Amino acid sequence: MKEIRFNRGIFNHKTFYFLFGFIAGLSVFLIVGSFILLGGSENIFNTDFPQGYKIISPEIPDELDFCGEPVPLKNFEVYERIDREFLVNTYWHSATLLSFKRANRWFPVIEGILKANNVPEDFKYLALIESGLSNAVSPMGATGFWQFMEGAAIKYDLEVDKEIDERYNVEKATEAACKYLIEAYGKFGSWTLAAASYNMGIPGIEEQTGRQKTNNYYNLVLNEETSRFIARIIAMKEIFKNPEKFGYDLKDEKFYTPLAYKEIQINGPVNSFADFAISKGINYKILKMYNPWLRESYLTNESGQTYSIKIPEEGSIEMIKE
Repeated sequence: MKEIRFNRGIFNHKTFYFLFGFIAGLSVFLIVGSFILLGGSENIFNTDFPQGYKIISPEIPDELDFCGEPVPLKNFEVYERIDREFLVNTYWHSATLLSFKRANRWFPVIEGILKANNVPEDFKYLALIESGLSNAVSPMGATGFWQFMEGAAIKYDLEVDKEIDERYNVEKATEAACKYLIEAYGKFGSWTLAAASYNMGIPGIEEQTGRQKTNNYYNLVLNEETSRFIARIIAMKEIFKNPEKFGYDLKDEKFYTPLAYKEIQINGPVNSFADFAISKGINYKILKMYNPWLRESYLTNESGQTYSIKIPEEGSIEMIKE
């Protein structure tokens, strides 16, 4: 190491930088201290943050419920589980803002189907936390808004093959989710346990309720994901009910609008969906945007099944010129 020599002793670079840093830090401390003593502390420490932004612990309501079933907040473990999800979803700004934007488009679709099947409206938040209201695909292969695995999708009457995958069809996937939830509620007599089983599976919840001798979700020792699952739903439900309370300043014009479309029935093969789209005044990309469940660029449809194809209403979407 290069050395710096003085009249007495030897100082290397590290010693020199340490002394320089100490003197500089001491100087800043003395300047700030003098400023405070002279009455300038308000200007340094009380400056408003942009938009009044502050980091606080969100207030948890005294009472919460899921599908009308109360959450036992006086139990400290349950409270802390709920508190964790309020913190995460309040301050995970990008994801929560996207949830608000997408919900404006998709919640009306989901709500109508839940209501028609006598499934509580709170379950729309289950779809929200499962997929962020997008046609996501998990590493395990769970697909669509409701994150169905292929076997479960087929069990609850969704078509899944090379050409058609109705897990990507929001309406049909929501119908399938209703069938699952009604079955689970029939087994457990609790919408909370039915929701937990959506994450863990009906056999998994049956095993744990039997092994642990309890039918109350909040008394069960479960894996972390299922333990957090209901709390996530409840936190998002409350944030959506009172967005301003949690610091979200939302303008209607920033929300994503519902899709305006008409439906065309087909009951035969389609050799090319690109040609089909052009014949309807759109392109293949737009056709796929409105019908993501069409997995190939063609349809053999050997069984002659009738499918409803969504086409945007004229003038509802801007076409990009070739």
